[in-house]
Amino acid sequence: MDIRTDFDHAAGWYAQTAAAPRRWPALAVDLDVDVCVVGGGLAGLTTALEIARRGWSVAVLEARRVAWNASGRNLGFVVPGFGLDVARIVERCGLDHARALWDQSVAGMEYVRDLIRDTAMPGVSPVDGWLDVSKVDRGDEMIAAVALLGQEFGADVEGWPVEKVRDVLRTERYFHAAYYPTAFHIHPLNYALGLAAAAEAAGVRIFEETPALTIDAAGLRKRISTPAARMRADHIVLAGNTYLGGVEPKLAQTVLPVSTFVALTESLGEDIGQAILFSGAVSDSHTSNHHYRIVDGDRLLWSGGSTVWEADPRRRAAMLRRSILQTYPQLGEVEIAQVWSGMMGFSVHGMPQIGELAPGLWVANAFGGHGLNTTAMAGSLLARAIVEHDDAWRLFLPFDLVWAGGYPGRIVRQGISMWRRGREALSASASRRREKARLKVGAADTSAAHGSVGE
Repeated sequence: MDIRTDFDHAAGWYAQTAAAPRRWPALAVDLDVDVCVVGGGLAGLTTALEIARRGWSVAVLEARRVAWNASGRNLGFVVPGFGLDVARIVERCGLDHARALWDQSVAGMEYVRDLIRDTAMPGVSPVDGWLDVSKVDRGDEMIAAVALLGQEFGADVEGWPVEKVRDVLRTERYFHAAYYPTAFHIHPLNYALGLAAAAEAAGVRIFEETPALTIDAAGLRKRISTPAARMRADHIVLAGNTYLGGVEPKLAQTVLPVSTFVALTESLGEDIGQAILFSGAVSDSHTSNHHYRIVDGDRLLWSGGSTVWEADPRRRAAMLRRSILQTYPQLGEVEIAQVWSGMMGFSVHGMPQIGELAPGLWVANAFGGHGLNTTAMAGSLLARAIVEHDDAWRLFLPFDLVWAGGYPGRIVRQGISMWRRGREALSASASRRREKARLKVGAADTSAAHGSVGE
C-alpha cells in the first residue's frame, strides 16, 4: 500500500502516473520581487501565473513540495458552484450577489479547462460530466433546486429522475440527481505540475523546501524570511491553507483542518460495467460521503469519511471497502490497492477565504469541499486585484474571517459531521423502505387486477 517515488509527497497512484515529475530548488539568495506567494498549491500557483502574465515579477515559496498534500491528493473534481448550498448563499447575500458569485465559480471551472487545452498539459485527462445524486427520495426538492440554478443562475444543469440515474448507477441507494454536463474530473497532480510549468514559463520563480519563517507586512516593501535567505515584495499572497500557523497564527485559526480519505481499488475488469455506466464524477452526499470516479478504465477512486485530526489512512481501508460494497453489492468485496488521506481547509461559514487582510497582504484559503474551480477562481481574482485594482474579490466580503474555535472547534466540527452523516443515513434508509413498500403494494394491486380479469 505504501509507495516511495520522486513524488512520495503526493498520493501513490497520482505519483505513479505523474506525467512530468520534477523538483525546484530552495531559495538560497536574497530576492526582490513585486509579489511573493506563500504556498505552492493550486491557488498559489494560479495566482502567480496570472500575475506573471500581466508582466509583474513573482516568486512562490513552498515549504515542502509543489502540490504537497491536498493539491496532489484530491479527487480532481472541477465543478461549478461552492460547497455551501446555493440557497443558503442567496439567504445570506441576496439573489444578485449570489448570481455574481456563481458566475465567478463557473469562470474558475472554465479557466481550468482552457488552461489544460491551451498549454497541452500532459496526463491531465479531463472527463466530462458530474452527477450530484440523492440518497433520499425527495424529487420535489431536487426539481426546485435545479429550477433555481437553471432559471435564476443560468446554470447548465439537468434534473434526472430515478430511472435515468439507475440506468447508469445501478444501485437501489440512489434516487434523483442533478447532472452538470460541463463539469469534469482530472488528474489533479498532473494539473498542478502543468500549472507550475506554465507559471515558470511565464517568469515565475518557484522555490521548494523553503518555508516562510516570519513575515513583516508593514510598509510598502514587505519582508519574508526563510531558512537561508530573505525576500522583499510589494505584495504577499498567503495561499498556505491550513499550514500558516507559523507566520499568520490568527489567519490559521480561522481554518478548520479536515482529513479526508481516498481508496483506489484493484482492477475490477468487466464487473465495473455491472455497477457503473457513467464515466464522469459522482457525488452522493453534501457531507463527506461519498465522491468517486472511474480511473484506468476499470478501477474506482472512492472518497469517504473525514476527521479533524490526522489519522492513518490504512485504518480506513475497511470502511471505504464497506461503503463500496453497500452501494454496489454486485461488485462484491473489492480489493483495495492503495488508500491515502489529504488535509483540506474549511472555513466556518463554508465559503473560500479570498481577499485583502491589510494593504498589500492577501489571502486565498479554505477551498475544502468546493472542487478545484475555486482555486482557479481565487487566483484570477487576486491577480486582477493586485495588478489591475479590480474589486471583484469584494464579492467574498460577506464571508469574513471567523475564528474556527481552536481545539474545541474541531471537536464540535467532528460531532456535527457525525450527526449529519447519521441523519443522512437514517433518511436514506427510510426512503428505501418507503420505496420497497410502494413496490410491494403495486405488485399486490397488479396481482389482484390479473385475478379479476381471470374471473
